[in-house]
Order: sequence, then C-alpha cells, then structure tokens
Amino acid sequence: MPSHQAARNGFGVTALVLGIIGALSGIPMVMFWLAGPLGLLALIFGVMGLKRVKKGQATNKGMAITGTILGVLAILLAITGLVLTLWVFSEAKNEIEQQTGNNVTEDLGAGESAKYNNGLQVTVSKPSPYTVDPNTVIGGHTDGNKAYKVTITLKNTGTEVFEQPLMTTKARANGKEAQEVDDDKHGILHHDFGDSIAPDASASVDMVFDAPPTAKELDITITPDLFLDSANWNLQF
Repeated sequence: MPSHQAARNGFGVTALVLGIIGALSGIPMVMFWLAGPLGLLALIFGVMGLKRVKKGQATNKGMAITGTILGVLAILLAITGLVLTLWVFSEAKNEIEQQTGNNVTEDLGAGESAKYNNGLQVTVSKPSPYTVDPNTVIGGHTDGNKAYKVTITLKNTGTEVFEQPLMTTKARANGKEAQEVDDDKHGILHHDFGDSIAPDASASVDMVFDAPPTAKELDITITPDLFLDSANWNLQF
C-alpha cells in the first residue's frame, strides 16, 4: 500500500502572514523600516513555497502566490516610504537653513555683525585689556597671561520673538584654545541673555578670555543657537 507524505505548507502560510503584515506596515509610509524586511521575507518564503508546490510537497499554491505578491507590494511601499521620508527631511532641512542660515563666509572684525535670515544679528566688540583680580578669579586664568574682555550682543531685527538663546563660544589665541576667565562678574554663570529677545530689542554679555602675552589677536567662533550657523571673528589687540 503506497504511503502518502504530509503536505508541507509552512512556507506558503508564513509568506502569506508576513506579506499581510508587511503590506499593512507599508501603508503608513513611516513604517517603511518594518515593511521592507517583512516584505523581503514574505517574498523569499513565497518563492520557496511555490517550489514545494511544484515538487508536489505542498498544496497551498494560492497562499504562496498571495504571500509573494503581498511581499512585493510591501517592498514597493517600503521603498516609497523611504523616498518620501528622505524628501520630507530634506525639505525641512532646507526650510531651517533658509530661516536660520547666514551669508558670512569670511572672518568678521570687531564691531561687525553676523546677520541671520531669521533677523538675529550677532556683534562682537573690540577686545579691551582686563585686569584679573586674584581674589575673585575662580578659573580660566594662567599666571603670566593677559586677559581681554569682549562684549557679545544679540539683536533681534526680525518680527518674531527669539526664544531661549543658547549661545556657545570658542576662542583661540596663538593657535591654541583661549580659556574663558571665570570670576565674580564673568563666566558661564553670567551668560544670561534672558529668556527671550523681543523684536527690535537686544541683549549683551561680557566675556573675558585668557591669552598668552605674545598673542596679537583673538579668534572667536560663536554659535548663537542650536539651529543657527556658526560665525567667526578675528579680533586684533
């Protein structure tokens, strides 16, 4: 009496399940990262299921075909979602750059301003010698070095309030980092431009930098906010 081998329909069933989940995941587009792998797996299992059907080892040809088709659909949706997501991010990046970028490509001098597309202007004053009081200095000053004070001014020439200024500053003298002097009037605790800068208003902060006695200039790089480009000043002593 001939023996009958049980149908091995696992590949077809798996392809159908993965294809359905993959296609549904691809519809929102933002789930492309899930739809793509699921669709690829559905395609692979569907093809393997069809091979079993062709060899007479499986009986669910319809499931395997449907899973394969849905796998291909999930892959196409994933590709579309990826392209659209990249396009959206690119457009958002361009929009931010148009609103916040500046056109400064060369070093600025004392009293010159970096002007941003959102109306913000950043100005750095000429350095002036500063006498460090050993009784109040907390850090940033090396004995034998000279200290110079600059005033950094943020002015809002735009029509909207500039919220939460988060300025970062880097300075160099003689090609090396110039430390910011921290005392009872200057330092990171005194970097206060306020919570916001209203239209037509400005805010200023004084900063003191330590420089070798042989230094003739101070290079300052300022990033006025997280979403704004940096600008550079070359300040002569």
